Amino acid sequence: MPRAAAPPPLRGALVGLGNVAVHGHLPGWRRRADARLVAVTDTRPACRAAARRELPDAAWHDSLPALLDHAPLDFVDLCTPPSSHAPIIRAALERGLAVLCEKPLVPAPADLAPLAELARAKGLTLHTVHNWHHAPIVRRAAELLEAGAVGRVGHVAWQTLRQRPAPAGAGGEANWRLDPAIGGGGVLTDHGWHVFYLLRRWIGADPVAVSARLETRRHRQHPVEDTATVSLRFPDATADVFLTWAADERLNRAEIRGSAGTLRLEDDTLVLARTGGEQRWPCPPALSGGSHHPDRFDPVLDQFLAAVRAGTGDNLAEATLCVTIEALARQSSREGGAWLPLPPPVPSPPSLR
Repeated sequence: MPRAAAPPPLRGALVGLGNVAVHGHLPGWRRRADARLVAVTDTRPACRAAARRELPDAAWHDSLPALLDHAPLDFVDLCTPPSSHAPIIRAALERGLAVLCEKPLVPAPADLAPLAELARAKGLTLHTVHNWHHAPIVRRAAELLEAGAVGRVGHVAWQTLRQRPAPAGAGGEANWRLDPAIGGGGVLTDHGWHVFYLLRRWIGADPVAVSARLETRRHRQHPVEDTATVSLRFPDATADVFLTWAADERLNRAEIRGSAGTLRLEDDTLVLARTGGEQRWPCPPALSGGSHHPDRFDPVLDQFLAAVRAGTGDNLAEATLCVTIEALARQSSREGGAWLPLPPPVPSPPSLR
């Protein structure tokens, strides 16, 4: 029998041509045969030259409406600052397009619920870039946890240490991460989102309550927090998360304590400690290495494009949890670190259509 012809590549548009798009997303798209970027837009006219250089075969559009009106598409890849996400996602979904979006997906739970409902009603994939799942050390840790290497997880401690906020855009541009009207917040917004979805996977449950304190320890010239301390209660476990832009070193580390041992993530080395000794695995690159992580983007695309073709596999449950934890953490900090309950999780349907 003749071999069935491969389906034509899905057609996508890149919305936003900043650092994460150029250094994180485009290397992955260039490696694909099953999808291609055919259009690009950015609110900054100066990006047209960069688009011509980075995506010579893609059509430039001066605005999102122009792109949506004239480019035949299957999806958009959204790499703009957080405050713009919700209206762009809605516009794309209303045109029948799937959406891949950088984190944080939206600034507040009230922004997400109507978008999630619209995606489900139209049978479209709305997928957030949760690329830390695919860091080598995180993948290996997940495999060991799923195999029962430390028994039942009872506590996780996480630290993200940075000396300053990451830049946004090319040199000379204002850093939107430091503008709460654009970025939503400081270190909690920038780093907490990734930690929260990892905790959910490692512990195997959604948290039931959160307490947090946000503060500024060093970068007082910015109107956002540079340090966040977050505690989470799960049905049968706890977690403590410390995030800062005010450290004297750049490092990520975590400790996962279980009933039968402890798993430590020491930036680029994984250590399993149990009765009788330790096992160590080098897992480069380091978790703290770089900000764009192009090495983690291919599996994100695998999941997203499979979901677009099949109508399944979105990660809205993870995104909903992350935006809810952040909102409650900010409220808790305003209330002096009070413990606040999380709403029960809303089950995701098995299929988008």
